[in-house]
Amino acid sequence: MNIGSLEPCPLKARILLWADLSYSDAEEITKTESIPQISRILCQALHIDAPDPQRGILLELYTNIVLFCRQQKFSKEQTSVLLSIVKNVHQLNTETPLNNMDQCFTYCTELVLCHSVRRPPFSTDLFNSEQVTKIMKYLINTYMRHYLLYKYVFTPQMYLDLSLSYVGMPEELTTERLESSEAQNETENEADGASEQETASTEILPTETEASKQDLSPRGELRTIVQKEIKEEMMRLTAHLEKRLQESTDQLNTALTALETRLQPK
Repeated sequence: MNIGSLEPCPLKARILLWADLSYSDAEEITKTESIPQISRILCQALHIDAPDPQRGILLELYTNIVLFCRQQKFSKEQTSVLLSIVKNVHQLNTETPLNNMDQCFTYCTELVLCHSVRRPPFSTDLFNSEQVTKIMKYLINTYMRHYLLYKYVFTPQMYLDLSLSYVGMPEELTTERLESSEAQNETENEADGASEQETASTEILPTETEASKQDLSPRGELRTIVQKEIKEEMMRLTAHLEKRLQESTDQLNTALTALETRLQPK
């Protein structure tokens, strides 16, 4: 698989006013105090058709944004834009199973700035500097801090398809011949065992060591070696992934802490 094909295309910030939440939807949300009712309106307005539990996670994300906007006394326009910003960042996050946190945060910052500087037709000044600081703090402490969890839930799982080819095996020990030979041996062993039980029940059975030696075939030996190597390699790979995950988590926490410190009022 080409890893480059999994990387999302770079996006350019644009004005998102009424892009997802229309004025009538924002007006309806303003009039209601019921959280389930707000979730219902958002589900219809944002066209959330994901299955559970993804649907519930998205509704909780967007509903909390509406509650944050109410707490900050944002206007309908500001609420609509902030919902669209988070929706676009989430779409960028879930376009790839690869780690694109830096790209997501850069895109999020560009979208917020695109709505805080008046430069028609490229940007507009819906948010002032104080509001921008509060928005960035909120997004860092909510979505960006749980960036990996959102990626895990909403991106497809990738599986390793492992195929083995054996080098150096004799030509006569091909897979088909080995399988047919093993099947024939098993049939013969069952028949011999049944006849021996009927005719000579007092014969001494071979020891476990001798039986294991008799069961060893070239394919069985090869299978044992391959299973051992795969097990050891999977253990090494698991340890490596755990180390990389811990390093990525530490880097994320360090970056978020630095951003929070930078956004604190002087």
